[in-house]
Amino acid sequence: MDAPPSRPADRALARPRRRPLAAVAALAALLAVGAGVLVDLRTPAPRPADAPAADFSAARAYRNVEVIAARPHVAGSPANDQVREHLVGALRGLGLETEVQDTVAPEAGQLQRGNGNYSMGRVRNVVARLPGTNPTGRIFLVAHYDSVQSGPGGNDDAAGTSTILEVARALTTGPRPRNDIVFVLTDAEEACLCGASAFVSSHPLAKDGGVVLNLEARGSTGPVIMFETSRNNANLVELFGRAAPHPVGTSFAVEIYRLLPNDTDFTPFRDQHGLDDRPRFIGLNSAYIDGGAIYHTPLDTPEVMDRGSLQQHGDNALGLARALGRSDLPTLWSGDDATYFPVPGGLVRYPGWLTWPLALAAAIGVLVLGLFARSRGRTTGRRLVAGFGLALVPIVLAPLTAQLFWAAVTAIRPGHAELLDPYRPTWYRLAVVALAAAVLLGWYALVRRWAGPIALAIGGLAWLALLGVPLALFAPGGSYLVVVPALAGVVAGFVALNTRIDGPWPVVAVTAAAAVGVVVLLPTVVLLFPALGMAMGGVAALFAVLLGLAALPVVDLLHPQAGGQRGMRALRARKLGTLPVCAAALAATVFAGVGLAVDRFDAAHPAPTHLMYAMDVDTRQARWLSHEEHPQPWTAQYVGGVERVGGEFPGLDDAELRSGPAQPADLPAPKLEVLSDTGDGDVRLLRLRVTPQRQVRLLTVHVDGDTAEVLSAAAEGRMSSFSGPSPNLPWTAGLTFHAPPPQGIEVALKLLRKDQRVRVRVMDVSDGLDGLPGFRPRPAGVGVAGSHSSDMLAVARTYPL
Repeated sequence: MDAPPSRPADRALARPRRRPLAAVAALAALLAVGAGVLVDLRTPAPRPADAPAADFSAARAYRNVEVIAARPHVAGSPANDQVREHLVGALRGLGLETEVQDTVAPEAGQLQRGNGNYSMGRVRNVVARLPGTNPTGRIFLVAHYDSVQSGPGGNDDAAGTSTILEVARALTTGPRPRNDIVFVLTDAEEACLCGASAFVSSHPLAKDGGVVLNLEARGSTGPVIMFETSRNNANLVELFGRAAPHPVGTSFAVEIYRLLPNDTDFTPFRDQHGLDDRPRFIGLNSAYIDGGAIYHTPLDTPEVMDRGSLQQHGDNALGLARALGRSDLPTLWSGDDATYFPVPGGLVRYPGWLTWPLALAAAIGVLVLGLFARSRGRTTGRRLVAGFGLALVPIVLAPLTAQLFWAAVTAIRPGHAELLDPYRPTWYRLAVVALAAAVLLGWYALVRRWAGPIALAIGGLAWLALLGVPLALFAPGGSYLVVVPALAGVVAGFVALNTRIDGPWPVVAVTAAAAVGVVVLLPTVVLLFPALGMAMGGVAALFAVLLGLAALPVVDLLHPQAGGQRGMRALRARKLGTLPVCAAALAATVFAGVGLAVDRFDAAHPAPTHLMYAMDVDTRQARWLSHEEHPQPWTAQYVGGVERVGGEFPGLDDAELRSGPAQPADLPAPKLEVLSDTGDGDVRLLRLRVTPQRQVRLLTVHVDGDTAEVLSAAAEGRMSSFSGPSPNLPWTAGLTFHAPPPQGIEVALKLLRKDQRVRVRVMDVSDGLDGLPGFRPRPAGVGVAGSHSSDMLAVARTYPL
């Protein structure tokens, strides 16, 4: 029987007669749904080397991984040459038309990177083609075969490169596709994206554009996530959901990635436009990203690779290549972005134009639900307002608690601050989820009797619907995260309010709505941890709390019936209501403790350290430099104070670095020769040759802005544009040339005189600190931080001309 309307706080959406049984059944149903979601995110079992020839085999692909990632192979190195020879031989062995695109890239003005440095380099892309029978366009499978200087790139990107080799082998075993398939293995991605830039700007096969599938890795394990698309992706996403055997991807990830300053080889393809401003290329960008602690480090070896992740990469790439190979490619250009997210067994998607109607429907639906509950005497307007205000507390408090938790962990283990993610992050992730649960359950236990279950449930739905509006405005592909659970909650609320409160249907309705929240939000919580790292664990905690708000009516079943108790019965009811809170808090404590106990630094999981060496040949002064904000004991042997070195070494980052004095090494600076020096009035034309005197991976050239203004510059005949002096530095914007040949590079400068003498600063960069005076190799348990500048050695000299 319903209680009198004078006691609206005693009302809940569901008040089953057998409350404990209903609570157990609802929780069991949600746990089963959650288990299904997690199982669906698992990687497939790797196929053996004797798998059918038409299938992708991780075991076959892994053989190439072992060759490609035998050692670091940065662009321009002898090891890089050996990898390229292996790739060419493998593709030609399949009977494919194969060539090496040897050029300097990027073309004029295409890519300008930090500190005003215009980046370019010599690249040698490996390009092979499988001709189509009746092409409607071209499909490009893209991965980079170079590695960073600090690691062999067993995952980044031997995984993508070996996947393409195995996909090419599988495609050549069957009927030829309708469309051309081009395999593009790029060079110098880690340095400057120069290989991809060279291909899209100057290779004949790229002239007419096409569909791009870029394969990457930013870790060692986890599901392969399709995290970036070209714009107007609706038709591509539809094909992805249909053709990829293991489609994991969300439009929310696409929205977030578009806001970040990150780039992959997909970027030069994505940014190419034709004369009508229509994109020349459309496509998808995929990677597995868990296990980020080894990213760009010496630990990124073939042995740490999850073969299941490699299998998923290959299954999806092969499925998409075959589907695209028989498609009418021009029909894939779509006029809208799709909203999509993974569910067990596939991918849910709907047109982007539904974003605003659904967001408005959720907001209006929650408002109408609140008015309806008030009209039925199940709550009051005052309590609804209070429920809405109180629901903000866990939304703010849970992320803050998660960030404070990680601050405490890094205070105990400072080395974690230098890692993208811990080596063994699972226990920490569970601790953050448990903390979020403790915050939500504790908040609910405190305010439930005062505000009432219905008011709090509607208040939680109101925040979900309200958050859907800014998401629809600024990140429309992410609005589904809150709008879909809010709509499900509204429907469940109306069902519960229109049926007997003590019957089974209210429990069924609120459990079904909570299940929708689990399906929609749990993958986001799981995937956000490796995507953002524990340093931003508060974001995952936020979505965990939103999931909890979507399930508040089920959470209410964990509490004794609201209202009606007095005296000792009321006290016992409140004590019982604290049990879930205590359980969650205890779980968070245990998870955090286990995490700290098992995630210790050792020889197999070393503490990351960052160190560089820079020497000025003019003054014969050298220094150690480090990006570590709080230097670890090994690094503290070399650095102490803070300084900026951009004035002396304009090719380096001008951020504040830790520094310390170093002994000068017997290392030659790059040689600068004047090939010609002509002029007309105040304009001076210099043609120079800059030659490294040792094996280096890059050269930089800068002009003193007090002596001349650079009007234009070119390296190896490639023009570049300049935007004035580098910020806060005396040097004008300069050239950074990656993978220079041993004979050096020719640089042409057009200058506006300010002085009779022009000062030109040249610098070269190599890798490896062994052999430097005063350097002591790292002991066991101390490793190299994932960075493009770890263990870098720079030598600079100024030439007055």
